[in-house]
Amino acid sequence: MSKSRPNIIFIITDQQRFDTINALGFPHVDTPNLDRLVNEGVTFTNCHVTAPSCAPSRGSLFAGQYPHTTGILKNADRWTRSWVSDLSESGYHCVNIGKMHTFPFTTPCGFTERYVVENKDRYLEGRYFFDEWDKALAARNLIKQQREQYRQRTDYSEKLGAFTWDLPAETQSDNFVGGMAKWWLETHPKEDPLFLQIGFPGPHPPYDPTPEHLEKYEDRDIELQPVLESDTEGQPEAYKGMRVHNVEVDHDSVVHKLDPTEEQRLDQRRHYMANMTMIDDQIGTILETLETEGYLEDAIVVFASDHGDCLTDHGHSQKWTMYEQVTNIPMIVWSPNRKLGDSPGQKIDGLVSLFDIGPTILEWAGCDIPDHFSAESLSPVLDANDETWKGRTHVFSEQVRDGNFTTADYQTMVRTEDWKLVQIIGSDAIDGATEGLLFDLKSDPGEQNNLWESQEHGSKKSELLNAILEWRIQTTRQTSKWSELNR
Repeated sequence: MSKSRPNIIFIITDQQRFDTINALGFPHVDTPNLDRLVNEGVTFTNCHVTAPSCAPSRGSLFAGQYPHTTGILKNADRWTRSWVSDLSESGYHCVNIGKMHTFPFTTPCGFTERYVVENKDRYLEGRYFFDEWDKALAARNLIKQQREQYRQRTDYSEKLGAFTWDLPAETQSDNFVGGMAKWWLETHPKEDPLFLQIGFPGPHPPYDPTPEHLEKYEDRDIELQPVLESDTEGQPEAYKGMRVHNVEVDHDSVVHKLDPTEEQRLDQRRHYMANMTMIDDQIGTILETLETEGYLEDAIVVFASDHGDCLTDHGHSQKWTMYEQVTNIPMIVWSPNRKLGDSPGQKIDGLVSLFDIGPTILEWAGCDIPDHFSAESLSPVLDANDETWKGRTHVFSEQVRDGNFTTADYQTMVRTEDWKLVQIIGSDAIDGATEGLLFDLKSDPGEQNNLWESQEHGSKKSELLNAILEWRIQTTRQTSKWSELNR
């Protein structure tokens, strides 16, 4: 590997499922530029987030620690620090274009420059915060499509958050972020080394592709996971309550339905995949611009998402649950001139956590990895091609009660190669008692048979509950000095 300090481009989407990239085995979606990254780079097929919602996942990613030690447990929890400061202090020019979801939204968080674009449809926190996208729309005398406007539609309650973007195509949020990244690269004096974080707001709802992109999916056949009554009835009361909550409250312009028709599910999925193709187009333009401006002579590109989306699978809307559709996200590492992994197109199946890319980036930049990190560098498999590397034995994710997950106090997921357990504490419907999910992923990869109450699987349940306990103790101990310094 070259001794020089590479330019590092970190592209993050919002709420992107794993089954959204053609080259990973999903022909229902068109993603030629992401396919290139997969076919020429290294893909982690078993990458899981540390939280199933935006700010906790991102705060964890950029701190190298789990949400319970960062203190960033829900959206709008204060988040002002990140390892980006280490890059900046070491000489990197650090730029954010698009979504980060820090709070306050405009805190530097280690970046030299920030061009902030946040959620498409802000209604809880940040409702009257005007980001770069809002300002651009206002300069053109345009009113952003958002909840107040969508609510006026006669079909609002039937669309599951799926609408076309009917203003000029370049003003759609993902096109806008991609265009701003291109503008910065073309107009700013070349910076070496550069750390550029590009945050696309999509495919987070509202699912709003432009009409020309949706047209490509008009008759697209997309296989949907059946929603089984045995699945929804076997879920914890907290999950059942969340399904009802999402029918009653239109988070992100999505009015959920307990029993949507097949056509409604397909319509939502087609909008979502069309939004992914839009983002893919922008990634192609960004890669082309990076090459034209000379940044790809020595560069590493990382692509990932902050979490996924159920899209009515398991009967659920959006995220906040611990199903694979939410926790398992695509993560790709690509470089045009540096050798990564053992061969182009390598797919690594070992368990990793999304925040593991943080210490890996620090190592590429020649920075020290803080000893308080719970994140583990992926350099052994990416740079050294260590054949003994097997990945993590367990990955963890956590979600606190918030304005969306309103039906219990806390849920924690532990996942191994073959098993997943979700412990839910403080469930309202059963007077604060503990409940949960237990899945044998080998025999039930679709997670539709909850074994939580199965006496036959009691020993496995105890084993995984003990793993959660040990994880909480060890990570709290590991980060205690950091916590004292950051009170």
